[in-house]
Amino acid sequence: MRELKIFSGRANRELAEKLCRHLHLKPARITLGQFPDGENYCKLDEDVRGRDVFLMQPTCPPVNDNLIELLTMIDCCKRASAERITAVIPYFGYARQDRKDEGRVPITAKLVANLITRAGADRVLTMDLHAAQIQGFFDVPVDHLYAAPVINDHFVSRRFEGDEIVVVSPDEGSIKRAVGHGKRLGGTLAIVDKRRSSALEVRQSTIIGGPVEGRIALMFDDMISTAGSICGAARLVHEAGAKEIHIACTHGVLCGPAIERLRDAPIDSITVTDTIPVLGEKMLPNLVQLSVAPLLAEAIKRIHHDQSISELFRER
Repeated sequence: MRELKIFSGRANRELAEKLCRHLHLKPARITLGQFPDGENYCKLDEDVRGRDVFLMQPTCPPVNDNLIELLTMIDCCKRASAERITAVIPYFGYARQDRKDEGRVPITAKLVANLITRAGADRVLTMDLHAAQIQGFFDVPVDHLYAAPVINDHFVSRRFEGDEIVVVSPDEGSIKRAVGHGKRLGGTLAIVDKRRSSALEVRQSTIIGGPVEGRIALMFDDMISTAGSICGAARLVHEAGAKEIHIACTHGVLCGPAIERLRDAPIDSITVTDTIPVLGEKMLPNLVQLSVAPLLAEAIKRIHHDQSISELFRER
């Protein structure tokens, strides 16, 4: 591991420190800041010539600031003659802009992938992309991790019985994810029929499958942004007679009215991972944050030693 260097941007230094502890390494020293006019500044405080470098930076809010900082770090390492540069992006911003769903709009996820590649990244390590096909937007290898094992282990530790669980998909697009969790946790499957009335408004109309009444409802999604969809689904499940409702996601973006909505919704617990830091006013009394640091650390070690990443999930 002597030739391995892990640098962290300012978006989520706590996660970088955790995964470094799992690897028995210290985070490599880097100076990051801004000039008085707002331009980013970056200087590596360690030699990276010929090294295998990993740059840890989720592109979470403020998305543009964190993205530019990541690009600056990549360029800095490239010009300092790093042998290989891996962009570790636990949360990939702009992932929801992955297609043209109407005329005269960009595919910004592809644009961001191009920027990361052209900046000099040799490969990308990311987690729970909003759409798996985004891997194909990159012209470099992408290792795509899943937080499902970490989340499933948490719910297994809660000792819910399989026959009292109903795994609820909050919309049609999350059915595959719900089925995957159901295989590990047991229980039946239900689907919330979600209809989008506008870009900002979603309404839930009915539940398919089940039964829900008297069951413990577990709801999974890749991210919670404004929480409109998940809270609407939770209310529908509550009205259908669920005795407990627990929701979980990988990325707790929690922007806009999310905190107020989650606080008012009939939800017993909210589980997120630390791909995005959840601090201060975003903390809720029923919020649980799990760490994906061990998973990321193991993936980094395997990439460094040219070992299989897919084996990591077969073992779990």
